[in-house]
Amino acid sequence: MIEIIFISLENEMDLVLAHRRSLHLGERLGLTLATRTTFATAVSEIARTVIEHTDNGSLTLGLRQTDQRYALTGRFSFGSPEHFVPADGYYYAQKLVPEFIKTEADGVTLIEIRIGIPRSVNLDRSKISVLAAYFKEAPPMNAYEEIKQRNLTLNRIAVEKDEELRRSKIIDQKKTEFISVASHEIKTPITVIKAYSQMIKVMKEGCTDRVKGIVDKIDGQTTKLLSLVQQLLDVSKFENGHLSYTKERVQIGSLVSEMVAVMQHITPYHEFEVSVNEDVEVEIDKLRMEQVFSNLLGNAAKYSRKNTIISIEAAADEADSVRISVTDQGIGMSRVDIASVFEKFYRSDDVINSHAGLGMGLYIASKIVTDHGGRIWVESTPGSGSTFHFTIPRPEQPADALN
Repeated sequence: MIEIIFISLENEMDLVLAHRRSLHLGERLGLTLATRTTFATAVSEIARTVIEHTDNGSLTLGLRQTDQRYALTGRFSFGSPEHFVPADGYYYAQKLVPEFIKTEADGVTLIEIRIGIPRSVNLDRSKISVLAAYFKEAPPMNAYEEIKQRNLTLNRIAVEKDEELRRSKIIDQKKTEFISVASHEIKTPITVIKAYSQMIKVMKEGCTDRVKGIVDKIDGQTTKLLSLVQQLLDVSKFENGHLSYTKERVQIGSLVSEMVAVMQHITPYHEFEVSVNEDVEVEIDKLRMEQVFSNLLGNAAKYSRKNTIISIEAAADEADSVRISVTDQGIGMSRVDIASVFEKFYRSDDVINSHAGLGMGLYIASKIVTDHGGRIWVESTPGSGSTFHFTIPRPEQPADALN
C-alpha cells in the first residue's frame, strides 16, 4: 500500500477529519462525487466504530495496486475489541465498498477497504509522488488538525530525543567499561617497568652514570604513565559510582603544608606562598583530597613561567565551610575555557599543542570536591593568571565541644 495520509483515531473530531480527508483525496484523484461520497462514508462509519470501542486506533489513506489497476484504500488498525454489534457502522460500511478485508493477529485488528480507480484516471508513479507530496505539504483543514499535527511533531521529536539519549548512555557505558579494562591491563606492565628501573637505579656495580641517567628518565616517564592510568581508573569509578571515601578529621593548615612541601620537590622552579588564616578542622578522605591539591598546584606550575609565585590561601569561608584558593601568574583562561574547564576530557585549544595532558585532572578534582559536599570554581583573565577556589564543609562540632 502506498501511504498518503495518516490519522490517529482518538475522538469525534478525528471522525470529522477522516471524512473530510477521504473526500479531499478522492477529489484530487478525480473520482466522481458518488465514488468520493461512498468511500468517505464507509471510512466515517468504520472510524466511528473504532473510536467508540477502542482508544488506540489509526487510519491510513492511500493507494494499492491490484491487477494493473489502482484502488483507493483505507486501512484501519486498532486493538481488537471484545465484540462489534450489528448497530455499529462497521457492518454498514461492508455494504458500501466492493472490497472489505478484516484480519486479526496478536490482539490487533486490521480492516482494509478498497474502491477501484478507473483506468481513465491514468495514474502512474510520478502522479502518485506528486499526490503524496501535495498532502504532505497541505495546510491543516481546521484548528484541531493544526494542533494535532503539532502534537505529533512534538511527540516524534521526544521519541527521537529519548532514543538518542538511550544510545548515548549505551555508548558512554561501553566507553567507561573499555577505559576501566584497558587501564587495568596497561597498569600492570607499567608497574613492572617502573620496578625494574628502580632496581637498576640502586645497583652499585655494572651501571654507568650515563645508564643511570637514562634509567632516571625511564622512571620519570613511567611515573607519569602511572598517573595518567590512575586518572583513567578514577574516571571509570566515578562513572560507575564505585568510588568510595574513607574520611578522617585533619587540620587544614597541616594538610596544606604537607602538600606544598611535596610539590616544592616536584616543581623546584616555582616559589610557593602559603597563607593559612585559621587552622580549622575538616573531615575528608585525605588521599583523595591530596589528589585535588596535587592537580591544582601541578596545573598552576604547569601553566606558569619558571620562577613565578604560586599562592595558596586557606581560611574559614563561612561558619560552616573552609575555602582554599590557589593563585598562579600563568597564561590565564578565556570565558569559554572557564565555562568548560571542569568537564571530562576538556582541553583548551590554546594548550592542546603546547602542554601535555588528557583533560581529566580538573574533572576528577571537581568530582572529589563535590562528593565531599563542597564546590569548586575558577576566576581568570587571559594573560593574567588564574585562581582556583574550592570549599570543604566543616564538620559539626561534637556535643561536648559546645559545653
